[in-house]
Amino acid sequence: MLASNSPRRRQLLTDLGLTYEVRLQEVDESFSEHLRRAEVAEYLAAHKAQAYRAGLAADEVVLTADTIVCLEDDVLNKPADEAEAIRMLTRLQGRAHDVFTGVCLLTGGGQQVVFSDQTRVHFRALTPTEIEFYVRQYRPLDKAGAYGAQDWIGMVAVTRLEGSYFNVMGLPVHRVWEELTKLMGGLLPA
Repeated sequence: MLASNSPRRRQLLTDLGLTYEVRLQEVDESFSEHLRRAEVAEYLAAHKAQAYRAGLAADEVVLTADTIVCLEDDVLNKPADEAEAIRMLTRLQGRAHDVFTGVCLLTGGGQQVVFSDQTRVHFRALTPTEIEFYVRQYRPLDKAGAYGAQDWIGMVAVTRLEGSYFNVMGLPVHRVWEELTKLMGGLLPA
């Protein structure tokens, strides 16, 4: 089961060849200020999974994930509005930042695996006009750091990645596959 409204996560799991159902619940996404970087992503993924624990059948696995963008130690979550999105992108332009995706796999039998993946993203300098165009045209208000690497801005601004591109999209599929394989005792038929 996928507990995410992200079309990108759905597409990535489909592309992996996994069969799943989407279930959604509202979960508070606040976190303690003492958590840093990857800890935030892992905490949020694990916290979301707990909302599904009671409803899991014995043979079910729920996958929850949370992606954050960090500029040094500042966590840039989803912007509240266009003005905040413009401020975030203005801070990110011309600099490198880190994207962390925390993932939690929780089984109906009570097994839980929590992990995160990190990707370093390098942005070229952007003009205010480019930033405003992107925010107004693509409305990235549902994206951590106010951008999607698969969008226009990813094509024109991302100069280099160190780590998984799919992690920046919202799901480190290589790690998800690896951990699901361990948890399930293999995913592909022998």
